[in-house]
Amino acid sequence: MSPRPYGHARRIRPSLHLAAATAVCGALLGASVLPARAAADRNPPPDRGAALRQELRALVERPDGPPGVIAVLRDGDHREVYRAGVADVGSGRPPSATDHMRIASVAKAFSGAVALSLVDRGRLRLDDTIGEVLPGQPDQWHQVTLRQLLNHTSGLPDYSASRGFIDIISEDPRHHFDSRRLLDFVADEDLEFQPGSRYQYSNSDNIAVALMAEAATGRRYETLLRELVYRPLGLTATSLPQGYRLPEPYLHGYRIDPQDGPVDVSEAVSASGAWAAGGIVSTPKDLTAFIRGYAGGALFSDRTRREQFRFIPGALSQPPGPGRTAAGLALYRYTTRCGTVYGHTGNTPGYTQLAAATADGKRSLTFSITTQTSLTDNPELLARVREVQEDFVCALLRG
Repeated sequence: MSPRPYGHARRIRPSLHLAAATAVCGALLGASVLPARAAADRNPPPDRGAALRQELRALVERPDGPPGVIAVLRDGDHREVYRAGVADVGSGRPPSATDHMRIASVAKAFSGAVALSLVDRGRLRLDDTIGEVLPGQPDQWHQVTLRQLLNHTSGLPDYSASRGFIDIISEDPRHHFDSRRLLDFVADEDLEFQPGSRYQYSNSDNIAVALMAEAATGRRYETLLRELVYRPLGLTATSLPQGYRLPEPYLHGYRIDPQDGPVDVSEAVSASGAWAAGGIVSTPKDLTAFIRGYAGGALFSDRTRREQFRFIPGALSQPPGPGRTAAGLALYRYTTRCGTVYGHTGNTPGYTQLAAATADGKRSLTFSITTQTSLTDNPELLARVREVQEDFVCALLRG
């Protein structure tokens, strides 16, 4: 079913408002395993399937709702794909599990996968400090540990909220940043609090994680992603680009204009300004395989996983996911009325994401909508999205 009769979305050069919103969003913002076998799609029980599809239709029919939504439930080798609306309002084609999309801060889970794999191999330790591994970073940051970066208790100031970063991206949203110099925007700032004393989500944390991984191995972060994450989990359509283009086909992302309807912002912003904190492009199919392996412990040992699963109660992912949230190491625990799943959320212009799985990795949910929503820019839509996500988690856990 198509959403509102928008016709063709406008493609415009991003406005100052959009560019500033991008920066604010950012601020909110081992042994190998065999690739997972291809899942066989199956029909859900009629009553449950109809109810879930109706919830997705209701989302895209809201005046502020996304033009498209796709959710993938997987239980073992069985997969159910739910969709509503369109992947592209111009063509009217439906969303597909092989459409590329920006996964936003779910990319932080990928940086966690790299770092924890290196911890498992003895190349890094969770208590290694920035001063030990990255001595060229500001002296005032030197006491921060890898563990504190991964659970957002570092106190590092957020580069994406800095005046310098915002000014550049406001002037030119497609500006090509040197991703490995993003922390320079806040290099003259002190820590915002004593490391380990409290939780505060910061995009700077995952930039530092990627730089520590590079320093410990002498290999580029993009190479480490391929060797430690993509290849072991069989991810064939996932990448970390530097530019603003998306591979075809892709799930178009939109900003909803109250008067003019959807504005296509899929390729409005360069990924270089997000890098390890939010620049990854993937598909619902690949994201399903990733979260099953990552949350399910396929990439590192039980010893490392026990450290990852030390949670800070009440610490929110951005945007918040379903139910009650607690923060582990580059992983969040979502406790719903039907049970618990583990994963990560993300948002960026045009996209809001959730990827979650059970602790054994056997059951998973990816949930993608084609507009950005957060506690600041549309709390009402976010509240409804979280309710629908929880209903999907219940469907997943109740089988």
